[in-house]
Amino acid sequence: AGDLMTYIAKKCGICFQPPAIILIYKEDSKDKTRQRIMPVRQFSRFSDCSLAAEQLKNNPRHKAYLEGVSLRQLEKLYHLLKGHLGGESLAESLEKFQQEETIDPEEDMNKLDDMELAKRKSIMDELFEKNRKKKDDPDFIYDIEVEFPQDEQLESCGWDVESGEEI
Repeated sequence: AGDLMTYIAKKCGICFQPPAIILIYKEDSKDKTRQRIMPVRQFSRFSDCSLAAEQLKNNPRHKAYLEGVSLRQLEKLYHLLKGHLGGESLAESLEKFQQEETIDPEEDMNKLDDMELAKRKSIMDELFEKNRKKKDDPDFIYDIEVEFPQDEQLESCGWDVESGEEI
């Protein structure tokens, strides 16, 4: 059994010509930064970006290198490539992707199918993780106390009004 190498992903991007996903990474035991080029084959403007990203992430040749790269980031790179193959500029592709990735607070998620709902949940999870304060963050405060103004009129809700009916 060979010793297990761990790779730390630093940056991940895309090259349009020839189509390839490029990963800048460091080997855990060495201080040297390296680059890995993963050619994108059999991908067209009609391809499924989620499927392509999953296949790349699970590819035995690249799996160890892509451990630190989220599936969502790979999907984004494939979306940009798909837009490029469809004749869109990079700015157009980025804007289109951003619109698809934005959660509309007014949207009724009860009406979404399972795949769309899973996509929204994934976006929300990623946003939560990005914004979450962790114990080792420099601006982490353990116990925050907030004083709410008492002079304003409190709104009452229908459900908190006591009624004479027994439940």
